Amino acid sequence: MKKIFAFFLLTCLMSVFGPAAWAQPAASAASAVAAPEAAVSAATAEVVAAEAAAPAPVPNKGDTAFMMSSTALVILMTIPGLALFYGGLVRSKNMLSVLMQVFVIFALISVLWVIYGYSVVFTGGNPFFGGLSKLFLTGVTPESIAATFSKGVYIPELIFVAFQGTFAAITTALIVGAFAERIKFAAVLAFSVLWFTFSYLPVAHMVWFWDGPDMIKDPASLDAVTAAAGFMWAKGALDFAGGTVVHINAAVAGLVGAYMIGKRIGYGKEPMPPHSLALTMVGAALLWVGWFGFNAGSNLEANGVAALAFINTIIATAAAALSWSLAETLMKGKASMLGAVSGAVAGLVAVTPACGFVGVAGALAIGLIAGVVCLWGVHGLKRILGADDALDVFGVHGVGGILGALLTAVFASPELNGTGICDYVANTCGAYPGIAAQLWIQAQGVFYTVVISAVVSFIAFKLVDIVIGLRVPEEAEREGLDITSHGETAYNR
Repeated sequence: MKKIFAFFLLTCLMSVFGPAAWAQPAASAASAVAAPEAAVSAATAEVVAAEAAAPAPVPNKGDTAFMMSSTALVILMTIPGLALFYGGLVRSKNMLSVLMQVFVIFALISVLWVIYGYSVVFTGGNPFFGGLSKLFLTGVTPESIAATFSKGVYIPELIFVAFQGTFAAITTALIVGAFAERIKFAAVLAFSVLWFTFSYLPVAHMVWFWDGPDMIKDPASLDAVTAAAGFMWAKGALDFAGGTVVHINAAVAGLVGAYMIGKRIGYGKEPMPPHSLALTMVGAALLWVGWFGFNAGSNLEANGVAALAFINTIIATAAAALSWSLAETLMKGKASMLGAVSGAVAGLVAVTPACGFVGVAGALAIGLIAGVVCLWGVHGLKRILGADDALDVFGVHGVGGILGALLTAVFASPELNGTGICDYVANTCGAYPGIAAQLWIQAQGVFYTVVISAVVSFIAFKLVDIVIGLRVPEEAEREGLDITSHGETAYNR
């Protein structure tokens, strides 16, 4: 216990002070999803001063209520949604351990988010890390506001903090499915602290960090905002709700963990079927419902674009469930319940980066493609990789996230009924650099996310292994983690 306590003390200190050593105090940016007005860069200080005499913006009550509902839906998709989806897929002796890991990770990351996570992502710093000016949400009050995608439209900053915090929490929780049934509980928590700090936070900053639409008045101010923005936002990467930040980021971490922790005892020799596909189906249904908050909520406004993201979340998911089931029938002669819900999740993952940028036909195409490609990911690619990715985190979230990020470049094109991108100088939307140019930008976003997550995950797992140890003893693994790690069982007969 002393080692565990010392390790957590060390990681918390690293978490709080590590990013500060890398941040450059002169730079600033805010979220590409939404930028709190309080987090404006030095490059746009003149614009702020010129508008200081204007009336203070008032948050829109309808948008605020919409964001509260969306935040609650993301919590629903994590606990109980993700917890039950994962829990039903493991053996009964490990059901409780998976529920516990998801639940406690959500609690842990929620706390770390308000201590330093929000500040590192959504305040000024450099293109890779923000600053520490909002540690413990310093300066964030009920009167603080956060910008949306529309000029002059705001929501309370506190609900923006809460919404983004649920993204950080579910992303970290997604990882545990890759190495379920054999990892120490203390190791899960220690890794979560390190990975959240040095992988999730910088990737989120790189993709979603800018000064907001009201800071853009003319070409000169656009250049200033771009210079102060996150690395991938400045390049023009499109990620509406987290294809790179959430799914690819988590999936790569899970794959690295599966390699480093090793295969389950008896893997490939003993049958390891899911103990309750009924619970997995319930979890998948909760994921689908909760995902409306995840995708539509990422628009931050209850308007037509939110409606577009909403219907795309229905269509892509339904299409992927059908295409997976059809492909499975052709392969095996039968369509399975597990295949249908896996296909649905694949569709949800693939449409996430695209949902607010593509038309309904584009979402339909993305879903149909994702169902088939992710089926290959959990069968063919899994055999090639040779890792015991217990709950197919990489096969679904990694493959689906990469596919969705790339297809966003194709179907966001106005020529294919996509929305294109917005020009805040001219205050019009529909501009586009071209499919090939945007595809190259999206590919760079995928590449940087994979590299950052892989490197951080490898180092984090190594550190945890040295200090705590990653894997439970063989006897504990055979008996099950419910009893050996938590002293209780999910079922009492």
